[in-house]
Amino acid sequence: MTSSHSPHDLQHDDAVKLFAGACDFLRATASAEQFPPSKLPEIAIWGRSNVGKSSLINALTGRAHLARASKTPGRTQEIIFFNLGDRLMLVDLPGYGHAKAPQSERSRWNELIQQYLQTRPPLRLVVLLIDGRHGLLANDLSTLQLLDRCGVSTQLVLTKIDQVHATERDERRAQVAAALTKHPAARANVLAVSAEKRIGLDELKSCLMDTASKPKRSR
Repeated sequence: MTSSHSPHDLQHDDAVKLFAGACDFLRATASAEQFPPSKLPEIAIWGRSNVGKSSLINALTGRAHLARASKTPGRTQEIIFFNLGDRLMLVDLPGYGHAKAPQSERSRWNELIQQYLQTRPPLRLVVLLIDGRHGLLANDLSTLQLLDRCGVSTQLVLTKIDQVHATERDERRAQVAAALTKHPAARANVLAVSAEKRIGLDELKSCLMDTASKPKRSR
């Protein structure tokens, strides 16, 4: 008997199973020398401080405290690696923007992140989180320019979309998508999620699964 499930359905089911399975903290690194050796496809999650990185990682993996969420901007001060079922590495990058830390510390984080972006062979994609309530801000645009220079494929995701009025959500996505035409590393489509209300999580899981399952493109 032939299956009635389409390839898209099967991929979606596989993505749901992957993110519902084992996910373990692997390592927190403060220098490039500490990056773990790995052949797993790697997807990094980045964004302004307090944009919801930790909350999204916890929502995607169905765990309340896998990534530490904080109301204090700049809590994540290291690059943190999570092993997702020995099939995918999720990476939590330190947030940029209004982190409450000395300039010397922020410069060290920036240098570490650039080293990661430029030298990490397994890196397939950076998921750049944008606060859906505000859209692209100046430091988001400068981050997109950095990702362009590094040649890292970038997927934009609007967070906290439940706090944007339903009639404004499509317009906000269109505004952000229009700005991406100037950024060759960015994918044209823009996703929108809410970690709290679990909006858009399955679509994002399928996107990440699809990226991880395809051969890496040369930069």
